[in-house]
Amino acid sequence: MMFPCEVNEYVFMVQARGIQIKENMKNIGAQVLEQVVRGAYSLNGTVNEYVFMVQARGIQIKENMKNIGAQVLEQVVRGAYSLNGTDYSYDFNLSESDGPPTTYLPEVFTYLPSQVCPERLPSMTGRLEVNMNEVSLEEVERLLLEKDPSVAPGGYWKPKDCLPRWKVAILVPFRNRHEHLPILLRHLVPVLQNQRLQFAFYLIEQGGTEPFNRAMLFNVGYKEAMKDLDWDCLIFHDVDHLMENDRNYYGCTDMPRHFAVKLDKYYYMLPYNEFFGGVSGLTVKQFQQVNGFPNAFWGWGGEDDDLWNRLQYANHTVSRPNRELGRYKSIPHHHRGEAQFLGRYRLLRHSKERQRLDGLNNLNYSPLVSRRLSTPISQSL
Repeated sequence: MMFPCEVNEYVFMVQARGIQIKENMKNIGAQVLEQVVRGAYSLNGTVNEYVFMVQARGIQIKENMKNIGAQVLEQVVRGAYSLNGTDYSYDFNLSESDGPPTTYLPEVFTYLPSQVCPERLPSMTGRLEVNMNEVSLEEVERLLLEKDPSVAPGGYWKPKDCLPRWKVAILVPFRNRHEHLPILLRHLVPVLQNQRLQFAFYLIEQGGTEPFNRAMLFNVGYKEAMKDLDWDCLIFHDVDHLMENDRNYYGCTDMPRHFAVKLDKYYYMLPYNEFFGGVSGLTVKQFQQVNGFPNAFWGWGGEDDDLWNRLQYANHTVSRPNRELGRYKSIPHHHRGEAQFLGRYRLLRHSKERQRLDGLNNLNYSPLVSRRLSTPISQSL
């Protein structure tokens, strides 16, 4: 049963957000756009992100509406996004991998150099201050080396007071984001040190004029990293993602891990059940088993969904952080983003057939070299 007077304000807020997004969508025809906002358009790849943004706002409103019955509320949210009579495929009952409350070791805990570092350390205190102020790479190097001179060339570090549980290669692909790199390093290096992980950063920069190929850059980073050390854990990290909680442990598990569950630009909502973007982690064995990322995704979008598919075909279950641990902020950028890859849905339909043909086993590239705090790999694909 509907109570129009009680829900009008909330429906208006959803509609207002849709109109705001509409004003910002410069590359979609006005007629199609009007159909999207009105809920009359059958979704295709060019509008999924924008429809999600409207929907996420609606779900955020849903969680704040304490005085309206659940049945009415469900009708409001679903009614606002019914597309040709069919709900958009968002799972309202989506749950994260919640478990019992986690206990962290006390500050008086004594580390032993002969024992493996615990996963829940007293140095992991929870919510972080996220500093997005721009800083030079030289200044970040100076600050971090001043704090701990044991950071080796290439950004290598390992704990001395216990044996690292994981040897972690952090792979960061980018292009035209040089101002973001030092912000990420300033934020993340101390977190990884507090987590007592052995780690190094590999920054994979794409040159040339071809559309950005994030997935192939991850494959390149993996190949180069394994020449340096026998890493056992790989973290695939967007350059503009900053974690908000240092208890989001960057070690691997026997299940592939999706770390960036709640991103500020998505209103701290998971865009869809199979979302695997932003920051994810696999063991080296898991990554090899699925033949890495696909190399065929030139342009923005789809490569994470393809990796998700590969993991499902290999009978892996993806895990996610508990509760609020998976929150991230994204660094704003003021230049034009990468073009979308319009052929991604066609490729995704054939993920299974392509998996053994497209990935680590058909990768071709020619890399370059290194500096102190990280290992850049400049790349023309």
